[in-house]
Amino acid sequence: MKKSLDHLPLRKQAELRRVVEVVRESFEEAISTRRAARLKNGKILKIILYGSYARGDWVHDPVGRYFSDFDLLIVVNHEDLTDGEFWHDAENRLMPLGPDIRTPVSLIVHGLDDVNEQLDRGRYFFADIVREGVALHDTPGAKLHKPADLKAAVALEEAEQHFEKWMSSAAGAQNVARLSIETNQPNWAAFMLHQTAEHLYHCILLVVTLYSAKAHNLAFLRKKGEAIDARLAEAWPRETKFERRCFELLREAYVKARYSKHYKISAEELAWLTERVEVLRGLATAVCEERLTQLRDEVVNDPAA
Repeated sequence: MKKSLDHLPLRKQAELRRVVEVVRESFEEAISTRRAARLKNGKILKIILYGSYARGDWVHDPVGRYFSDFDLLIVVNHEDLTDGEFWHDAENRLMPLGPDIRTPVSLIVHGLDDVNEQLDRGRYFFADIVREGVALHDTPGAKLHKPADLKAAVALEEAEQHFEKWMSSAAGAQNVARLSIETNQPNWAAFMLHQTAEHLYHCILLVVTLYSAKAHNLAFLRKKGEAIDARLAEAWPRETKFERRCFELLREAYVKARYSKHYKISAEELAWLTERVEVLRGLATAVCEERLTQLRDEVVNDPAA
């Protein structure tokens, strides 16, 4: 794992230093009132930059409205510390609204034992982090295991299972959304369209990388999916206010469509979202089937793999 940020502009290096400060400060505040030993003695063992900013191929495209995130893996010393309640404040403070942090930040949090188990199993996502990542904070003695080699046959079996499970659940949610529109339940339809899109993104991430974060935020999942295959951006045009508003309504539907009396969505907005979710389904199917074909070819060409 690398430790230098010299490949990044000085401005980005300064932003990342501030990001690390915010993460550590917010975490210390979050555990300061806890009484359980495993929580009050909680520690951030590692903060690792991975993805495009670690590799050096980040995107800053104001015209296309696409900006790469700072992708950070935070490794903690107890699995209970991965709960979102310990990270909400950090995520809020990392919103790129001020002069110190202008780049979007995406956090994933795992316990050290969990990360090492994934490395022992050769999971691509974590193996790539070890190979390409940059350590921004590192606790002496907290060691990551050397990634094991993952056999193509094992990867294929898992990927096929993920594809079957998540495509099936996405189709079920899509059917409920369609019925909800027919029975004039717009908020429930919006929630089920959210679930359809969420399950499609999890399907893509799991089939291609065998990993997907425990996330419901569609903006987060969309960005992770599009980082894997740029074709997925075709599902969500961003050129008009209407298009951007519709996606925001879909993103908010996970909570607000169920619990907020102020959430409203029109028939026109639902029709557009229904159409775009169907486009996403087609793109997701293509991306996943291409990956499954690749894995099958690897197995055929090297039966020992």
